[in-house]
Amino acid sequence: MPQPTSHHGRLLRLPPNRVWRTYPGGRTLDEIDNKTEPADSHMSEDWIGSVTQARNTGREDIVEGLSTVQIADGPDAPAHDLATLIADDPAYFLGDAHVARYGPSPMLLVKFLDSATRLHFQVHPTRDFAQRVLNKPSGKTEAYYILSTRSDLEEPAYIYVGFQRPPAPDQLKQLIESQDITGIEACFDKIHVKPGDTFMIPGGTPHALGPGVLMVEIQEPSDLVVRFEFERGGYVLPESARFMDRGLDFALTLFDLSPLTAQAIEERVRCHPQPLRDLGSAGHEDQLIGPEHTDCFRVTRTQLSAAATRTCGGCSIAIVTQGRMQADTDHGSITLNTYDRVFIPAGLSSVRWTPLDGPAAVLECHPPSA
Repeated sequence: MPQPTSHHGRLLRLPPNRVWRTYPGGRTLDEIDNKTEPADSHMSEDWIGSVTQARNTGREDIVEGLSTVQIADGPDAPAHDLATLIADDPAYFLGDAHVARYGPSPMLLVKFLDSATRLHFQVHPTRDFAQRVLNKPSGKTEAYYILSTRSDLEEPAYIYVGFQRPPAPDQLKQLIESQDITGIEACFDKIHVKPGDTFMIPGGTPHALGPGVLMVEIQEPSDLVVRFEFERGGYVLPESARFMDRGLDFALTLFDLSPLTAQAIEERVRCHPQPLRDLGSAGHEDQLIGPEHTDCFRVTRTQLSAAATRTCGGCSIAIVTQGRMQADTDHGSITLNTYDRVFIPAGLSSVRWTPLDGPAAVLECHPPSA
């Protein structure tokens, strides 16, 4: 039985964990990280509370994507490898029931994505496909929570989700082989987005994120992707980064080619907040992603104008999305600014959130139910 250590009873602060991606972006992440000359680059994502390694062709010798945490507070606090901490004490970090069902894996990956251009058209495998065909434990069902959009966009911010006018399989193959991007784009309608919106993108659903969007992506813990557009932002994908090294015919078997109508988008893609807990004059907690959307993860949002206590019962990754917070536990207190993030261990008894300088909000990303 592990003995209590210095991490018990504390929130674990998650410092920046930037990851190279095939698309340019990251200027807003640079601003969040207080860099002196914010600029877009290929360091366009920040993986939050991650024990999943990023897969980047040509960078196989670089270990990236794995998170560190700070147990003590302050800019000079030492960093500890999150995966090692969890492996050494899985019941405390993840909970007995979670470990009994899933083992010592959080079964969750959370990211900041900051796009400077529209991302590649892509599709991810479902969990069933990943397990049955790829011999992988997880697919990549994902959700988006929109944080902000850039002020210099030429048109309203948008995403593409699902084919509204699906091509026939042979036609889709031809569009991809010829890289007829105009033809591919004609299969979609733009879904305009604004801060606070939440969207579900099930595995098998073709999609793309538009330019100038900062968002939280909540997903199954894999980096499996078929990119059926080969060039964005001047970077041409190598062959191995297109179809998971298996060829176009295989990649085409991932696609859900059923039409995703406007009504279906409202019912199955756009997620409307559902009241979860009334905190009286202090505020309220809403469920953004629940079991009616997916069994892969849950997402909640708490909006506060006064202090409130959250009783823990499982682990989560918490991100302050508005204002500033003081977070108190039995063994310490930390101050969190907008976009600061922490790992909340399952063994923590409670967290008391106190908004500072006005209303505040915290987004919590939870692993699948045990």
